[in-house]
Amino acid sequence: MTAATPRRALLAVALAAAATATVPGGRSSAAGAARTARTAPTGGAATPATVDNRFWYAHAHWLAGTHHGTAAAAGDRPALRIDTPVGRTEYQDPHTGKKSTWEYATWTSPIHRPAVPATEAIASWNARTPAGTWIQIELRPTYTDGATGPWYVMGRWAAGDGDIRRTSVDGQSDGKSTVRTDTLAVDHPQSGLRIRDWQLRLTLHRRPGADGGPLVRLAGAMVSDVPDRFTVPASAPSSGEAHELTVPRYSQETHKGQYPEYDNGGEAWCSPTSSQMIIEYWGGRAGAGALAWVDRTYKDPQVCHAARSTYDAAYKGCGNWPFNAAYAATYRGLGGVVTRLGSLADLETLVRAGIPAITSQSFRPEELTGAGYGTAGHLMTVIGFTAAGDVIANDPNSADNAAVRRVYKRAEWETIWLRTKRHNTAGKVVSGSGGICYLYGPARPNPAQIAALRAVGVL
Repeated sequence: MTAATPRRALLAVALAAAATATVPGGRSSAAGAARTARTAPTGGAATPATVDNRFWYAHAHWLAGTHHGTAAAAGDRPALRIDTPVGRTEYQDPHTGKKSTWEYATWTSPIHRPAVPATEAIASWNARTPAGTWIQIELRPTYTDGATGPWYVMGRWAAGDGDIRRTSVDGQSDGKSTVRTDTLAVDHPQSGLRIRDWQLRLTLHRRPGADGGPLVRLAGAMVSDVPDRFTVPASAPSSGEAHELTVPRYSQETHKGQYPEYDNGGEAWCSPTSSQMIIEYWGGRAGAGALAWVDRTYKDPQVCHAARSTYDAAYKGCGNWPFNAAYAATYRGLGGVVTRLGSLADLETLVRAGIPAITSQSFRPEELTGAGYGTAGHLMTVIGFTAAGDVIANDPNSADNAAVRRVYKRAEWETIWLRTKRHNTAGKVVSGSGGICYLYGPARPNPAQIAALRAVGVL
């Protein structure tokens, strides 16, 4: 139910969009733009932007930047690929001790200056990594004091675990900012220091002498500067009509004790269980070959597969945000990113366009009526709203699949999801999720979906 260790979830995201008209340098008319100031749901004054997204995914995007042995691949879903490797490197996997030689090529993005000088950054990527390949994602910040930070490793990733173990990298800091699993955060935001601009670097690896290699279909980052808050003003329901999406229901608790090597088993699999619900809503199915390793007596083997496919060997858990989004994007035609939204009205807009969302929240038992538990961090799937505006959620922390659908009070839900500070059961001030959201959907959204994503500031 909870993440392996409590983390402050202050991130934002954008969904992979159709490759529409683009401008050199990575900006497109459909995605990658900063979240601009928006009018409050009640019609009041515009609120300052707190999130900026920049993603590269179109052919023109991949032509931009600096190539060292990489090239842009055209097609229905453009990608970055290895053209001519520029060298070889030896990588010793810290989790297995296995040492291997790889040839590689790199791509460095244009410098992006966000509209939001930021306290945090998180990278997202969608990639195809056949056996014998993997990718490394790095981000380099420049601060508002003019200093440039190091190239921080934001992930070493492969869809499988036969070549390397998928991993974040601990212990990275320059005295101004620090990487904590999947989040680069300014160490002392109260000082006024912010991330002024940033670059992304992708390194694509393959076995020496091999043909082909990994394909990166989307890469980029979100940066944010979210104010601390214990309370959040409740938004008014956007309509008086109920709307509910038909999303598969899976319980993490039915997998309790299964495969404890992946975050101690199903009781900790809220993130991959939620991911699997949304993947299957969009038609993604794990094939028999992918599930062959799962014990045949286990129900819903695809949930076990999702846990294994999102496991972060350094974090020792399945709750790494971009690893979940990258897993979703391994399914044909799907894209995924980690996002952050501003209100339940935003979620209503998405749901009405047919887009469910995975949200992160933490709460004491008495703070969410009907939950029956408390948590330092838990992922659920928002699938609809009642006529009164209450939240319909598929909550994986349920006894069985039939019990997964829940209805939670709107004001309570909005508070536990959007706040960044809270008091735990001991009265200690701890962090809240701040509106974290995973969004998965078609790599080419339809017009209604694009309109909804733009309306909530994601595109």
